[in-house]
Amino acid sequence: MADQKIAVVTGANRGLGFETARQLAQRGFHVILTARNLQAGADALKRLRAEKLTVELHKLDVTVSEDARALARHIREKHDRVDVLVNNAGILTKSAREPGAESSDPLTVSPLTLMQHFNTNTLGAVRLIQALAPLFSESARIINVSSGMGALHDMGGGHLGYRLSKTALNAVTRVFAHELAPRHIRVNSVCPGWVRTAMGGLSATRSVEQGVETIVWLATSPQATDSGFFWRDRQRIPW
Repeated sequence: MADQKIAVVTGANRGLGFETARQLAQRGFHVILTARNLQAGADALKRLRAEKLTVELHKLDVTVSEDARALARHIREKHDRVDVLVNNAGILTKSAREPGAESSDPLTVSPLTLMQHFNTNTLGAVRLIQALAPLFSESARIINVSSGMGALHDMGGGHLGYRLSKTALNAVTRVFAHELAPRHIRVNSVCPGWVRTAMGGLSATRSVEQGVETIVWLATSPQATDSGFFWRDRQRIPW
């Protein structure tokens, strides 16, 4: 395993995260798949190991800084480095704890719901990048799974918390692309499109395999040399 590249995928127990973990492992990576729910993560691990893939599971709630630090300690002890980080974990919720906040309507959604989205979708990526920064190998790659719903050039209505959190995640990509450039670490955002997952629903236009194509390409391709950009279908798209 000394020469095997190490990848970390957050929210990897289902959907885009699971398929990303699978395809990276199929390409020879040792994949650390993380999940907030250990049982769901264990089920995903069992499925991938049944395919003879080199994977392991680590519990991670991206909203908990100590979880991120514990993951970093584990990787330092067992692997010494991270070659790819895919910040995939995210939420799209229509409810909050406050009474009367059962809508994603921007005119009625509560500040608490907005903060829940921000804490997971934006700060989750920040926590992981900060915790793993000392472990990134030379020319490591960080892929932040964003959304076209966060693109300012085509911003629409609805889902205020999700939109704001993904726009902010794109800013995170730009900032860390500059901060990590001296170490030749590439940081990019990806819009996977509308994908048939638990979040996207059955009416979505893309399969999970189509959704992860650009994520895996940015993580593995020698041709993917740019940093600090927003991508869909292997093409740069406007912020």
